[in-house]
Amino acid sequence: MLVDRCWSWTIKPEKMREDVYRLRECGHLNPNANDMQQLCISLVPIFNHLKPGEMKEIVKTTRHVTYERNQEIYGPEDHSDHLYIVHRGRVKIYRLSEAGKEQLLRILEPGDFMGELALFSASTFDHYAVTMEKTELCIMRRSELQTFLMKYPAISLKVLEEFSRRLERTEIQVSNLTSEDTEKRIAMYLLELLDQSDKQTITLPISKKDIASYLGTTPETVSRKLAEFQQRGWLEQIAPKKIRILDKQALIGL
Repeated sequence: MLVDRCWSWTIKPEKMREDVYRLRECGHLNPNANDMQQLCISLVPIFNHLKPGEMKEIVKTTRHVTYERNQEIYGPEDHSDHLYIVHRGRVKIYRLSEAGKEQLLRILEPGDFMGELALFSASTFDHYAVTMEKTELCIMRRSELQTFLMKYPAISLKVLEEFSRRLERTEIQVSNLTSEDTEKRIAMYLLELLDQSDKQTITLPISKKDIASYLGTTPETVSRKLAEFQQRGWLEQIAPKKIRILDKQALIGL
C-alpha cells in the first residue's frame, strides 16, 4: 500500500499535513479511498503516535465524507455521537447570540477534530460547525471510538492534552474579550499569528468579518485599527491578507 511506504520515512507531526499534501500534488501519492482515510487519521495528534497496524484498525471504522463550501456539518441540538476529523479544507465553529450575532470560537484545519463530546456521553451540540471551503472529513462513531480508548489508553492521554490546549485557548479568548480593549485584542491576535510563523510576514487565515467575530468587534473596526497600526509604522499591509510586522514591541506594549 502506498501509505505504508510513506511511513518508511518519518514525518514530523507539525509538518505531516504539509508534506503529505505536497507529495499528493506532485503525483507521488495517488491514494485510494482506504489510503485517504489512513492519511486523514495520521494527521490527528490523538492518533498519529499509533503503529501502522493499529492505525489500519482505526481506519476500518471510519468513513470519508465531502462537504461543499458553507455547508453545515451539525448545529445546536444535533446529537454528538461522532468524532469528525478534518482531512482537507477548513471548518469554523461558532455560536449565535440571542440577538443573532455570530461569535467565532475557532477555525479547524486538516488534522483538527470536533465532536469530542462523543468521547464521553451522548449529548447535543451548543454550537455550529460550517465549512469555509470544500472540505473532506473522516467520521468515526462514538461506540467505536470508545472501544479504541479502552484498547489503546495512550489515545486518552492525547485527547486530554488536546482538551487542555483548547481550554487554555478558550480562557485566553474569554479573558481578552472581557478585560482588553479592541485595539489590544487586535494586537494580541496579530502577535499570536506571528508566534506561529518563522518570518515577519503573517497571512490572515480568515476574513476580517471572521476575525471581528472571533475578537468580539466589527469588520470596520478591524480595518480601521490595522490602518492605524500601519500609520504608526508598526506594520505594513502588503496584500489584502498579508501583513509584515515592523515593530513587534509596539504591539506588545499596547
